[in-house]
Amino acid sequence: MQKKFKLNDINPELLKSNLLSFGNKFRNFAFLNSNQFNQYNTPYTCYDYDFLAAIDSKYEINSLQELKERSSNKHEWLFGYLSYDLKNKIENLESNNIDEIRFPELNFFCPEILVLAKKSEILVLYNDSKFSKDKLIKTLTSSEKSDFKNQTNEFSENKLKKRFSISNYVDTVNKIKDHIQKGNIYEANFCQEFYCIKEIDPIQTYLKLNEISPTPFSCLYKLDDKYLLSASPERFLKKVKSKVISQPIKGTIKRGKNESEDLKLKEQLLNDPKERAENIMIVDLVRNDLSRTATKGSVKVKELLGIYSFKQVHQMISTVVSEVDEDTNIISIIENAFPMGSMTGAPKIRAMQLIEYYEKTKRGLYSGSVGFITPDNDFDFNVVIRSILYNQSKKYVSFTVGSAITGLSDPEKEYDECMIKAEAMRKALN
Repeated sequence: MQKKFKLNDINPELLKSNLLSFGNKFRNFAFLNSNQFNQYNTPYTCYDYDFLAAIDSKYEINSLQELKERSSNKHEWLFGYLSYDLKNKIENLESNNIDEIRFPELNFFCPEILVLAKKSEILVLYNDSKFSKDKLIKTLTSSEKSDFKNQTNEFSENKLKKRFSISNYVDTVNKIKDHIQKGNIYEANFCQEFYCIKEIDPIQTYLKLNEISPTPFSCLYKLDDKYLLSASPERFLKKVKSKVISQPIKGTIKRGKNESEDLKLKEQLLNDPKERAENIMIVDLVRNDLSRTATKGSVKVKELLGIYSFKQVHQMISTVVSEVDEDTNIISIIENAFPMGSMTGAPKIRAMQLIEYYEKTKRGLYSGSVGFITPDNDFDFNVVIRSILYNQSKKYVSFTVGSAITGLSDPEKEYDECMIKAEAMRKALN
């Protein structure tokens, strides 16, 4: 039977540390962290909670059809992910590139323990037939230092391998631009993987990544021996009652060394014709995706080309909203917009076919989505970018970065943009 209690007078950072240490002992664990971006009072830019932790599972869901049935029939908290390669179940597509991480295509679970932190109020929901309230309180409030291991292997840049040489990358971008010039596509998100064989402590690495690059859709997701360590700044989809919100990111520029340089770079991003074009193209794609499940005439662009600043980069973010009928299946809303336009291109299906042809690895969970569904059938899902993926059994560490290729793209500048996006992951592994 599910019971609940509140935790009072506990340091949130201590609780986060204890949750990460405790949750890591179970097969299923999700930790979602808004990094207090809600303090900036900007619309729709973070999770509604300061942080959430879902630990252990009553049951797991491993197919899209089962997820549809469960979300319709049982109103419970569900945490999980959809990998990019789920596209093959949604559209007539395939993925034949190599995959060394091997996350299943989809995984959701109903947690035995759920911790919800919001505005200094911390609520713990738990299954009292499996967990003792007193032991949980002791575990979550312990002031003993968490036993995160030190990373044992010295990491250096020469251990980090890449799937594309710079010249190979430039040649491939030019081939994609040929498709654009021929009218096959307007835009494609082209990505490249960096990887190494290395033993890491996933909790310590996540904390380090989050310190280097705190973002509003940060998360750690564990399934058995596979980990996602994410510093995502991007929301895929959120539903609140009848409203659906999408916030595609397209347009990136580095942070300045001082306030004056920062302002100039933000202005440069806002007025860059290539960055504006790629954002507007994806906004149009998102409007089309949302219209498939929206009530007539309800799709609106709430904000176009907003400039948002994060610790590592400035981003161009637009916000598109729609309304849905009360009886609309929530998984259909997600399915009709997946994979997200910001990580595919336009037209979406042809762009995904070319992505599969020109990229060298399966994306897997990268450019998929992690999030939660509430008992009220609301949901919130991020876009899995700026993330480290780790297969602990194989000691395989991977991160992937990409950029939008348009007719205005300069291949060398696109490569530089990838390196800016890769910086936080490289530092976290160093």
